[in-house]
Amino acid sequence: MEITVKKLSELRPAAKNVRRHTDKQIAEYIRSLEMFGQIKPIIADEHGEIIAGNGLYQALVQMGKETCDCYILSGLSENQKKKLMLADNRVYELGITDMDAFDEIIRELGNDIDVPGWDEDLLSMMNAAAEDVDDIVNGYGSYEEADVSRLAERKAPDNVPTSAPVETPVATPQVAPQPEGSQGQVQRVIVCPKCGEQICL
Repeated sequence: MEITVKKLSELRPAAKNVRRHTDKQIAEYIRSLEMFGQIKPIIADEHGEIIAGNGLYQALVQMGKETCDCYILSGLSENQKKKLMLADNRVYELGITDMDAFDEIIRELGNDIDVPGWDEDLLSMMNAAAEDVDDIVNGYGSYEEADVSRLAERKAPDNVPTSAPVETPVATPQVAPQPEGSQGQVQRVIVCPKCGEQICL
């Protein structure tokens, strides 16, 4: 596979891209590029249309870069290009995270857990000693007083004064339901008050 350097101005995003890239994802792409550089090429056809790597392209453009590493695939039919785009977006998703290996790597990182794509607070919690978890949980999902006041003013119904006390949501540990007949340790989780996601402790 021959990687060439192409001007970003010579490339264009796919006319139909099955993957939508959020602002948060692009921001994390940029963090990764700043930390590690471009570690994989953008894949494009001979006319400069991107087949795989549209999010990477967006991040590079936002960073003000002028060139990128690119792999040009020539001679593909329109169907082959579409199938490659679908495959590139799907095959990765079929993998399963080995949580034992993941936990071990997080422990090995120690306090150096600034990892693009991952929430640092969550990684800190996963890396914390059991006695420290409660302290982390108590602070997770809490709002600053100024944020609470702004939320109260914005969301208070017409018949409720904005000065009415607002309850600050705080994540509290819960016990995850166990399948009927299952045995083993009880799994403790917290539920994020902002997004509702369950996080295993």
